[in-house]
Amino acid sequence: MSSTDLALYIEQTDSMTKPWLLAQLRLLKLQERRDSLSEAEYLQEITDIHQHMMSLGEWWQGIEDEVFG
Repeated sequence: MSSTDLALYIEQTDSMTKPWLLAQLRLLKLQERRDSLSEAEYLQEITDIHQHMMSLGEWWQGIEDEVFG
């Protein structure tokens, strides 16, 4: 799946509030730009995405069916 495909899916399903999809979109976009980035730039962006995901915590607990179902 390309970042364009995922972005269209997110838009069509009104999923802008689903942080795991937004993180996946960021990862896909980063993967697509990998060849144009230095190693340091790439590692910084991976670190930023990782920190964002870690800051989400376990917000989904107790509402798994609603969020992921």
